[in-house]
Amino acid sequence: MHKRLIVACFRCGKKQEVREFGATTRELLELADWLKEGGCEMVTMESTVSYWEPLYNILESSDLNAIVVNARHMKAVPGRKTDVKDAEWIADLLQPSYIPAKDQRELRELVRYRKSLVGERTRELNRLQKMLEGANIKLSGTVSDINGKSARSILEYLLTGKTIDGAKYDEMYEQKIIAHNLKATKEQIVDDLNGVMSPLQRRMMKELLVHLDELSIHIKNLDDAIDNNGIVI
Repeated sequence: MHKRLIVACFRCGKKQEVREFGATTRELLELADWLKEGGCEMVTMESTVSYWEPLYNILESSDLNAIVVNARHMKAVPGRKTDVKDAEWIADLLQPSYIPAKDQRELRELVRYRKSLVGERTRELNRLQKMLEGANIKLSGTVSDINGKSARSILEYLLTGKTIDGAKYDEMYEQKIIAHNLKATKEQIVDDLNGVMSPLQRRMMKELLVHLDELSIHIKNLDDAIDNNGIVI
């Protein structure tokens, strides 16, 4: 099984036929039809990267009993390794790997994608922190969550080009945007929140905040789908 080529060996009694198919959906359906027309009772395939997944889904939807053979058994292919010999050898192997049900596989896809988006959001937050440090704005020392509402309120105010003076500090303190349990003095916090931000840095941070919001929306949508057992609503 390759990215664009699938070599199939169909055995029925003592008869054996080997055919080659492409990997498009149309060609996978042709492979499934060929097997069904021949009265195939079971299909085995190797677990090559993720190439097996589309074929497995097609076979499953075509009511063909499909299993994926253990990869370690493929290492025991006798003789010189070729696609045809591989196909013949796979036809002899009926020791399947565990394949979850379709709804479980789809749910796992959602969880994996969510994990990748969470990782991307973390990288963007680290990039934001690095930008703030470059502008000498010590926001992380004032709020515990740099991606929280308090941090966003402070940052959006700074991105307008304004500075936080004593009066603005008092306003944010009353609104609990600035936490009440900080050990730093009012003067120290004002100094920490007023760095030197260039127009380019402000532009980059605005774009980064938009991207963070988009990622958070996508993650929330995936959370909802996962909570509904993979059913996208």
